[in-house]
Amino acid sequence: MVTPGDSPRDENVYFNDPESGAEMARLLSQDHLITKGMGGLFSERSDLSGIHRILDAACGPGGWALEVAFTYPEIEVVGFDISRAMIDYARARVQMQGMDNADFLVMDIQKSLDFPNKSFDLVNARFINFLPAAAWPKLMQEFKRITRPGGTIRLTESEWWYFTNSPALENLNAMIIRALKLQGESFTESGRFTGVLPMLGRFLLDAGCASVNYKSHVIDYSFGTEAHEGFRRDAAAVFKLFQPFIVRMGVATQEEVNQLYERMQFEMLKEDFRGLMLPLTAWGEKL
Repeated sequence: MVTPGDSPRDENVYFNDPESGAEMARLLSQDHLITKGMGGLFSERSDLSGIHRILDAACGPGGWALEVAFTYPEIEVVGFDISRAMIDYARARVQMQGMDNADFLVMDIQKSLDFPNKSFDLVNARFINFLPAAAWPKLMQEFKRITRPGGTIRLTESEWWYFTNSPALENLNAMIIRALKLQGESFTESGRFTGVLPMLGRFLLDAGCASVNYKSHVIDYSFGTEAHEGFRRDAAAVFKLFQPFIVRMGVATQEEVNQLYERMQFEMLKEDFRGLMLPLTAWGEKL
């Protein structure tokens, strides 16, 4: 998951540096693990007939978009991200692999998108829960504008690291959710979850979709699984990046966060560690 900024007014909605090579490597690894764990690029559909042009919003270094372009050379794929470094990387991959059906642009997802009306047959957004809650309605109107009638808008999100048997990881996760809630970055009143999952259907209906379909996924990153080491490294990076935010929002002291962080890393290396990620894909056909 991409980490959000500490204020909805920030231009840069990342805690971490989006131009960082380390962050790029983390996102590429995470993207590969999640796509494979979800059963492929389009596990909810086998027929891509009628899909000629796809947009991947906030594409990062382009992992998903590049794989789509490589797998479906007859489809034009466009990706955009706020990070110049990540877009430069994606463009370099396009040139290196000799693909003529992929293009990548620097663009801010929180602003009006620089595409003509009805430009795409499918608009895809995965794990953009770094966005301020107030930014979603405008974004969905932009998705509505650039999707052709009969085209598809597709959203994939997940709650954070809730589903594990690591007490330290669970407590760190709860601290992040509480801090986000205090800042107004939550769709629920309780602050126990981000609440983004039940909102996906509402977003799609507001974007002019006739109906909403869902497909749930389960990615097992327990000890001994193929995904474990990648998710363990990702948790180590994400929870390190969030520490200043947790402390600044008064949810915990630095000492408390440090202790939980060390325990989390120990618990995730134990042979009895269990963890599940439960991504949800929602999609609808625009009227």
